[in-house]
Amino acid sequence: YDQIWLGSYMSGGVGFTQYGIAAHTDNILDDYTYYVMDYIEDKYKVVYKNPSEKGLVKPSQDVVNDIATEVTLYGMEQYEQFPSALETHFGGSQRALVLVAAAGISMAIATGNSNAGLNGWYLSMLVHKEGWSRLGFYSLDLQDQCGSANTESFRADEGAVGEPRGANYPNYAMNV
Repeated sequence: YDQIWLGSYMSGGVGFTQYGIAAHTDNILDDYTYYVMDYIEDKYKVVYKNPSEKGLVKPSQDVVNDIATEVTLYGMEQYEQFPSALETHFGGSQRALVLVAAAGISMAIATGNSNAGLNGWYLSMLVHKEGWSRLGFYSLDLQDQCGSANTESFRADEGAVGEPRGANYPNYAMNV
């Protein structure tokens, strides 16, 4: 984990952060995702451990608003409760990516709809920016990742399946 942290620190937390975020923040991302999946199971009766097409939530903006906001606020509360995690996830970029990953994952699983996952991803970015005023610092602010307009720039049922990537993709410092 030290190499991942150092790599993201040295690259400013921009490109490599997205590449290594899952390994570097595994338990925290798991916590946020399981929290919101339990929330979805309690509120919407979606059994995520044994999903079925009939048991999914119908995607709507209200559902996206509810679920993505819930997981983002939960994650922000956890970061405030545990300052060492806040400091370890350098510069805000890693924090932002953990929060949006949990929101996107949970939305896509709850609805079975990749576009709903994409909308959850971007809404989480906006909620995070509203809550803490920034997604990073200096030139590393992730405003280019708040791409809500990108969710309507394609129709997933008429082409490729939607993926949680904005118009600026690829935004990696390295291509693998």
